[in-house]
Amino acid sequence: MPIFIYNSLTRKKEEFIPLNHPKVNIYTCGVTVYDDSHIGHARSLYIFDLIRRYLKYRGFEVTFVRNITDVDDKIINRANELKVSWQELVNKYIGKYYDDLEALGIAKGDFEPRATENIADMIKHIEGLIQKGYAYESGGDVYFNVRKFPGYGKLSGQSIDQMETAVRIGLSEIKHDPLDFALWKKSKDFEPFWDSPWGKGRPGWHMECSVMSQKFLKTETLDIHAGGRDLIFPHHENEIAQSEALTGNQFAKYWIHHGLLTINGQKMSKSLGNFITIKDFITKYKNVDLLKLFFLSAHYSHPVDFTDEKIDEAKVALERILICLDKIKIESAHSFQEYIKQEAVEDIRNKFNEVMDDDFNTPQALAAIFELVTLVNKNIKDSGFVRQAGAAIKEMLSVLGVSLEPAQAKAGPTDKEITEMISERNKARLEKDFMLSDKLRKALEAKGVILEDTKDGTTWRRRL
Repeated sequence: MPIFIYNSLTRKKEEFIPLNHPKVNIYTCGVTVYDDSHIGHARSLYIFDLIRRYLKYRGFEVTFVRNITDVDDKIINRANELKVSWQELVNKYIGKYYDDLEALGIAKGDFEPRATENIADMIKHIEGLIQKGYAYESGGDVYFNVRKFPGYGKLSGQSIDQMETAVRIGLSEIKHDPLDFALWKKSKDFEPFWDSPWGKGRPGWHMECSVMSQKFLKTETLDIHAGGRDLIFPHHENEIAQSEALTGNQFAKYWIHHGLLTINGQKMSKSLGNFITIKDFITKYKNVDLLKLFFLSAHYSHPVDFTDEKIDEAKVALERILICLDKIKIESAHSFQEYIKQEAVEDIRNKFNEVMDDDFNTPQALAAIFELVTLVNKNIKDSGFVRQAGAAIKEMLSVLGVSLEPAQAKAGPTDKEITEMISERNKARLEKDFMLSDKLRKALEAKGVILEDTKDGTTWRRRL
């Protein structure tokens, strides 16, 4: 079955045909390390890791590059604000970024290049653009001449005239045209700099991604370039221009953009007090699977609005899965009847693949998983079926990056204390001391432990 992807460049869904099947190269814009990563970053990190996972699951050999921007105006300004060196700030937040990746259960890229480690390649790229007449030096800065590149605007769908109308500034003494963008910036006093043919300075942000993507993927044409919808213009538009102007080849075959995240209908902002870091989420909710299920409930290309109510919905969904898997564990160990055809599992697995092949439709993929959960609950005595169904549920969730790992422990009783209280309760039930039995159940519930009595004994789980 072919995979279809919505391509932002052509504005339509297209069959995914990599340049060198089965090899696939993917580049995604990473974080700028000047602050803690928030749940908007988490969506981007998770969505593109999910796409990588799914392509591997479907048999592709994926090389995945995600950069780190470690020199930038935001970094310099934050370092000055905190009165620390920019290097100290960068190293601190790179460490925190990797802590967040680990907490989210997201693998590192095959390469995660830092901008500052690839300056020489950026200078070479800029020199090539100047030699070809696409760029010019002015006052220690270097700019890309937008009007020299006829394809400018093809990703964002804007014409030069539309862009010109949107630009409100007058003609600069340095830039030849207000639309021209910086490839190299002259460093101000006390700012980080690197030596170049145009003096001391640093590369523009757009240049970083063009150079590092092609360098580490070893190609002039990427299979997939990915990022947030907010990066289409000017960042990705500028990447295309400065890359294709130098190589003469298409920069990326498929462009994938995820929708943006809001908090209770508002843009996330520290000034609004609704800035939620990845660490904040884990501290409050204890379980990253809840965040992933929230993301999965909307198509990656759509905007999502984060609310406590939606996380509560994710809790209900996760509990439904965990309860189902607990039942499978119990019933498959004691039941040996078989009533329904095993093909039912394969049918749902095929449905999962079919909807994921259609532009990674995760809401429909979740629906397929819950269809199987419902089927298990209706046919729990069919031991052969439920064992296969349980394995399929776990496999599909693994493809989606949902780990089903235990939640981060909350303050409460240890496993040993719980089993001791259950043993005491079971003894009270045998002795028909129902008052004590009920008291122990309520005590465990107050501590976040949910009991379920079955014909084969009492099972328990911690409340999410």
